[in-house]
Amino acid sequence: MLMRRRRARAEARAGQAAFRAYIAADRRAPVSELAAALLRKAFPDHWSFLLGEIALYSFVVLVLTGSYLTLFFDPSLAQVRYDGPYGPLRGVLMSKAYESTLHLSFDVRGGLLMRQMHHWAALVFVAAIGVHMLRVFFTGAFRRPRELNWTVGVTLFLLALLEGFCGYSLPDDLLSGTGLRTANTIVQSVPVVGTYLAFFAWGGPYPGDVLIPRLYIVHVLFVPGLMIALIAVHLFLVVYLKHTQWAEPGRTNRNAVGQPMFPQFAARSAGLSLAVAGVLAVTAAVAQINPVWAYGPFRADQVSTDAQPDWYVGFLEGALRLVPGVEWNVAGHTVMWNVLLPAVVLPALLFLLLYAYPSFERWVTGDLVEHHLCDRPRDRPVRTGLGVAAVVWYAVLLAAGGNDVMAYTFHVSVNGLTWIFRAAFVLAPVAAYLITRRVCLALQRHERLLLTKGEETGEVYQDLPGGMAESRRPLDARRRYRLLVREIPLPLAAPGRDAPVRHRLRAALSGWYYRERVEMPATAEERLQAAARTADPVAGGTGTGPRQESRPPRENT
Repeated sequence: MLMRRRRARAEARAGQAAFRAYIAADRRAPVSELAAALLRKAFPDHWSFLLGEIALYSFVVLVLTGSYLTLFFDPSLAQVRYDGPYGPLRGVLMSKAYESTLHLSFDVRGGLLMRQMHHWAALVFVAAIGVHMLRVFFTGAFRRPRELNWTVGVTLFLLALLEGFCGYSLPDDLLSGTGLRTANTIVQSVPVVGTYLAFFAWGGPYPGDVLIPRLYIVHVLFVPGLMIALIAVHLFLVVYLKHTQWAEPGRTNRNAVGQPMFPQFAARSAGLSLAVAGVLAVTAAVAQINPVWAYGPFRADQVSTDAQPDWYVGFLEGALRLVPGVEWNVAGHTVMWNVLLPAVVLPALLFLLLYAYPSFERWVTGDLVEHHLCDRPRDRPVRTGLGVAAVVWYAVLLAAGGNDVMAYTFHVSVNGLTWIFRAAFVLAPVAAYLITRRVCLALQRHERLLLTKGEETGEVYQDLPGGMAESRRPLDARRRYRLLVREIPLPLAAPGRDAPVRHRLRAALSGWYYRERVEMPATAEERLQAAARTADPVAGGTGTGPRQESRPPRENT
């Protein structure tokens, strides 16, 4: 009884202290207003929006496990003789970086689990960002007013690739050293300034003695700091601009419908964070990854076989293997086209296209309207075809990065495989685009049939003359709404032969994007209702003329 009274008094005092602290903070800052707005913010409930959260929680696991690893890792390249518990390497000369990695793996309690959890989290983080960006691309969530957030996301993806490569290179084992040898060649392939950049980064001729410590600072300080800042900006823009949403009854281009942050979204998000951490921990415990002790320490005169980088930079490896050896000597400078084109020009062009695509599509369509409804990929066949072509192109390069392993496993010619991948590099994306575009149009035609005749019931009946037919029923209101409420711009009118080239090019591209379309059967009233639900939330219309400054749509919880 006495203990209960003491505990009740302690709880009362704690509650009073918390209340006084809240009052003190609220008098000095708009705590109540911010809390009320944030706790009632509408969050999406569709599963596809969880991809960004998986990336966020993978990043949290990366920060936590990486902080633990920094307590034991030594990035020094000073040579020591190994005297640890791993017998096959005992007495071998190696760098302190490699020796401390072995110490983490075999001597530190939980060290190997943390190393593998960190590596798996990095792979999941980059994969989640990539799939999240594909979701944003295919649904058109990069359009106004979210162009800035798309730019932030692409920058985060680029920084994630850089961060992964830096961390992958830190152990100074033979596999990561082979990757740094490739990186040194790539840097030197830059015309005129390449050799100077390589000397600066490596501190002299390859392999140098300063790169690992410099990569360590970049890996644990510079890039994580930038990523944390950009993630904060990304989340702020998501909260301010609200989420996009799928067309459903009650969801229009002028509101944001979802679950409130507290308690529904907070509980679900907390469960997802624990699930991500748990899956990563279990995977790290049962699935071995990057066993550096099997590769041995790095030596500049050795190269390991079956050397492929992590999947997210595997496309660079594949591109390097596909380009034939071509070098030019120009004004005393060697231009290595076989390295410059696949490893410098190609990724630069890739990210330039990613950054520029929202502006390109806005220019092609002449669209200045805010968009808060997600496009269904089938309703934008050209954009969807381009996205699938890009995925196939990446897959071809990734597979080409393992042509030696494939040749050894299937007993085929490496040269023959290389030529097959060269042909696939050109033909496979084109075929993927054409097939995807036709599939999207076929799906639209099927939906037009459903709107016209209804959906199949699965019942077949026989009429009096003996003919067989299937019975159909009209679509329900929810599904009919989803099919009719969509935003597909009309192609721009041809400007005429005397118009400037850029106007004619714009009209031609607009026709390529939107000329081939499938109109859905709808009554005049249904078309009017669909236009009202896709209207510009700022101006209230569907035109493409000048608009006022955008503001976030209204939220419904």
